[in-house]
Amino acid sequence: MRNLQLTLAAILVSALGASALALPPWARLIPFKNVEADVNQPYKLSDANGPWMIMATSFSGPGAAQDAHNLVMELRKDFNLEAYVYEQSYDFTQKVQGLGFNQYGDRKTMRYADEGKYTSIAVLVGNYESVDDGNLEKALETLKLAKPKCLSGDTQTTQNDAIKYLRRKIHEAVTTEDKRKKGPMGHAFVSRNPLLPDEYFQQKGIDPLVLKMNEGAANSLLDCEGKYSVRVATFAGATEVDAKKIAEIEEKNLVSGSRLAVAAERAERLTARLRKQGVPAYVFHDRSESIVTVGAFDSVGSERADGKMEINPQVNRVIEDFKAKPAQTGGYAPKTIDGIPFDVQPVPVTVPKKSVGSDYAKWNFLK
Repeated sequence: MRNLQLTLAAILVSALGASALALPPWARLIPFKNVEADVNQPYKLSDANGPWMIMATSFSGPGAAQDAHNLVMELRKDFNLEAYVYEQSYDFTQKVQGLGFNQYGDRKTMRYADEGKYTSIAVLVGNYESVDDGNLEKALETLKLAKPKCLSGDTQTTQNDAIKYLRRKIHEAVTTEDKRKKGPMGHAFVSRNPLLPDEYFQQKGIDPLVLKMNEGAANSLLDCEGKYSVRVATFAGATEVDAKKIAEIEEKNLVSGSRLAVAAERAERLTARLRKQGVPAYVFHDRSESIVTVGAFDSVGSERADGKMEINPQVNRVIEDFKAKPAQTGGYAPKTIDGIPFDVQPVPVTVPKKSVGSDYAKWNFLK
C-alpha cells in the first residue's frame, strides 16, 4: 500500500510539472482554472478587480517596478493566483495642518520629519466578492507561507540594491524561529481595491435585529429623507448581541435593568424635547448605543479648487449650535437639556437605510 501511494504521488508530480511544485499541497490535489501569466502584460490594478484583495507586499527604491513585476509573474505562473501591481506616489514635502492654534489665532502647521517624495509599488492578489470568501482565506495562508524565488534575495535587482540586502539581513537576524516558518510575505493582509470609492464598501442595509430595535420609534433616523444628518448626542449602553435578551428588554420594558435600554430611553427623551422646540431631531438605536441626530442633508460639503472640502453651511450651523462651549474654569462645557448632555463635538453621519439582508449593525461615519 505504501509503495502504491508513493507511485501515485510520483505520477501526480510528474503530470503537474516543475512549475506546479510551488503550489501549496492542497492546491495540487484539486482541479482549478489556469491564471494567465503573460510576461508581456503589465497586470496593472484596475477598478474592475476585487473588490476585496490581499496586500501581498510592496516595493520601493531602485528596481521596485521590476521586482513587483517579477513577483506578479511568479504568483500567477507558479501559485495560480491573480496578482496585480498598484503604483502610488507620496509627497511629504508639503506642510500639513496640526492641532491647536498659534499666537495669532491661526491653525498650527507642521512638516514631516522626513521630507521627500517617493513611489511605492504594491502587489495585490485576488478578485474576491467578500471578506468571507473561502478562497480568500486559503490564498492568504498560502501567501504567508510562500517563499517565491524572486524574493529569495538572489535576483539581479535585489543583489544590486544595498538597502534591500541590508533590510533582508536585519529581518533574518531579528525574526524568531516561529516566524521563520512564514515566508517574506508573512505579513500579507486582507485589503480592498484602493481604486474603488468608499461608497462601494458602505453596507447597503441594516441588521434585521437592529431594524427591529428601531421599529415603532418616533422620529426614527430610518425615516430621515436626507443622505446625511449631524450626530449631536451619543448614549452608550452595554453591548447586547443576544436577540432573546433584547426582545425581553423590549417586551418587559426593563429600562432600569439594562444600560442599553437606559441609553435608548434617554435618546428618545432628548429627541422628543428637541422636536418640541422645532428642531428636526432623529433617534437611532443599535446593539451598543443610541444616538440623536439633527437635520437632513443631501451633502456634507463640496470640494474646492484647492482640493479641500468646504462644509455645507447648514451642516456647519448645526455643528456650531450644538457643540460644547469654553467653560470659565477651563476646558469645554457640553450643552444640556433637562440634564441630558449633548456631545462635545457633533459630527456628520450617513443615514442608514432600510434594505434588510446585510449584516449592518453600525452606521457609517464620514472619514
